[in-house]
Amino acid sequence: MTSYLTLARDATAEIEVKRSRFLCTLRRVGDEEAARAVVAEQRARHWDARHHCSAFVLGPGSQLQRSSDDGEPAGTAGAPMLEVLRGAGVSDVAAVVTRWFGGTLLGAGGLVRAYGDAVRAALPEAGTRRRVLMTELALEVGHADAGRIESELRARGVSVLEVEYAATVRLLLGSSEPAEVAAQVAALTGGASVVDRVGERWV
Repeated sequence: MTSYLTLARDATAEIEVKRSRFLCTLRRVGDEEAARAVVAEQRARHWDARHHCSAFVLGPGSQLQRSSDDGEPAGTAGAPMLEVLRGAGVSDVAAVVTRWFGGTLLGAGGLVRAYGDAVRAALPEAGTRRRVLMTELALEVGHADAGRIESELRARGVSVLEVEYAATVRLLLGSSEPAEVAAQVAALTGGASVVDRVGERWV
């Protein structure tokens, strides 16, 4: 797994079904604790609502998936919300659908459609971004060459994550093609400098 989709931005959308209001809140989250915090926040903000159903998908491979019906009949809220998130192929996302009861029972099928539709309505508002696993590479060069090398690397699409100035200049580079970056550095420095792999990060 070297890339996956997540939300581009937080979003909300509201639908109404037989006078019941369904407000979907979508948030990009980094872990289960953050996802549960979104549920708690919506519960506190919309204290007058009857249900705060939730679903979240976490991890580069969507390893962690949870859902809650929060008092709705089993399988009529959290599960269809989760299914919509899975169908969209997004991860690191929490969805909370807050429901204000409108006085008319919707039945199991009606609830499944309503909760799923609320999430479907919010997803286009959020959009998607791709997260890529980058290898972090450290490169040390002399002050006289640092500016030229940094500019050349940026021009070739290499991410320069950090620059530290000391006795030498240390560039922290990020790339999903580390071997290619190593070859570019060798060419730019006449073989005088090499890159060291120092870690990985999702960007």
